[in-house]
Amino acid sequence: MPRGFILTDIVNKKTRSRMMAGIRGKDTKPELLIRRELHKRGFRYRLHVKDLPGKPDLVFPKYHAVIFINGCFWHGHNCHLFRLPKSRTEFWKEKIYGNVKRNKLNIKKLRSMDWRVLTIWECSLKGKTRINTPDLINQVSKWLKSNIHNKEISGRK
Repeated sequence: MPRGFILTDIVNKKTRSRMMAGIRGKDTKPELLIRRELHKRGFRYRLHVKDLPGKPDLVFPKYHAVIFINGCFWHGHNCHLFRLPKSRTEFWKEKIYGNVKRNKLNIKKLRSMDWRVLTIWECSLKGKTRINTPDLINQVSKWLKSNIHNKEISGRK
């Protein structure tokens, strides 16, 4: 299926609304997996620090680094996991575009505060492009110990 292909919804509006309302904003499966694996490797972090732009999922004060673990749908990632819904298309375009714009602004603010920023995309953790967990955690560990300012980890192509 080509990127940006619009799918017809298979459930009614009430059911879709209930399903969407149940999606977590924090403590998601990908976030818990990464937290657990980094903790096993000795990395210590704070969660969702409200004083920082965008309330990063993980904050590593020792490394002056933050990590965002983004869902491909909610953050408009250009990958196989993102499909624009067919119903209420304009609403979703606006919502997702707003998220993308806010993400860029938050990263810019964090960079101006001298924080290093890593974005881990959902497609690197699930689906046909996922990276096996040890390799993904190795990439994150390596980045934390490096001097690289901005980095994104997406699923393999």
